[in-house]
Amino acid sequence: MINLGLLFIRLVIGLLFVGHGAQKLFGWFGGYGLKGTGGWFESIGIKPGVIMALFAGLAELIGGILFALGLLTPLAGIMIAGTMVMAIAKVHGVNGLWATSNGYEYNLTLLAVAIGIALIGPGQYALDAFLF
Repeated sequence: MINLGLLFIRLVIGLLFVGHGAQKLFGWFGGYGLKGTGGWFESIGIKPGVIMALFAGLAELIGGILFALGLLTPLAGIMIAGTMVMAIAKVHGVNGLWATSNGYEYNLTLLAVAIGIALIGPGQYALDAFLF
């Protein structure tokens, strides 16, 4: 049952990050694409905005794919965690902990899941288990 639980966690979190990456990179799922996300990044002091949006989108998209597949799971966890650290530092941290105040509660939860899975491993139903 543990392996099914890890698979479920990886799929949900990984695919959500794929969606967030696609929002930044391609404007899918209600996102603003590179230009729009880059402009917003610039407005909050992340420069150069479009380049940083590209890096963030790629980290979320590729990290999410790897995380969902359980492939290179420690790297995937670091990629996801890195985007959440930046979200906390640049956007949500000043608002306190609670999500009801646009705080970093949700980002911290995702950070904990990504690092937790990276540390304990992706489980039996993962490409890492078959390849390594």
